Amino acid sequence: MRIIDYIDQGGAIMYILLIFNIIGFAILGWKVLAIISFKKESNNLLIKIKENFSDITDKQTKLSLVKDEISASVHSLEGGLNTVKIIASVSPLLGLLGTVVGILSAFQVIADKGLSDPSLFAGGIAMALVTTVGGLVVAIPHFIGYNYLVSSLDDIEMKLEKEASSILKA
Repeated sequence: MRIIDYIDQGGAIMYILLIFNIIGFAILGWKVLAIISFKKESNNLLIKIKENFSDITDKQTKLSLVKDEISASVHSLEGGLNTVKIIASVSPLLGLLGTVVGILSAFQVIADKGLSDPSLFAGGIAMALVTTVGGLVVAIPHFIGYNYLVSSLDDIEMKLEKEASSILKA
């Protein structure tokens, strides 16, 4: 069975999950590229920060302002990650919704036609299982990607703050 057959079997909920998956992976790819680019330019950011705050004599104030500047720069990279987090959170719920709809459909067929032909209600059971799997297949990589990128941004911020502190002390 091809993937598109599974998507068709899951109905509208699977198409919503497919759209979520495409959007989420596009954002994850964009963020990875943005982080790589930011890492390459981080030395320029440190030089710019050093120049901008060179006239401040109080070391504590200077350090606080530098940390705020670095935090703001890293925070600008976080745009879009909330969407990935939402996709990771909502996808299993959509899978569960598909499960409930599929089971409901199976019970309606049983109520209308009885249990004489199991193939009649098997479609509803199949929809229930496919949407559950679909929701998890979408959620898991987005959850992993979100956590990895947030952790990477935290590491970048800490590294930049440490480098800035050593530059300012010199």
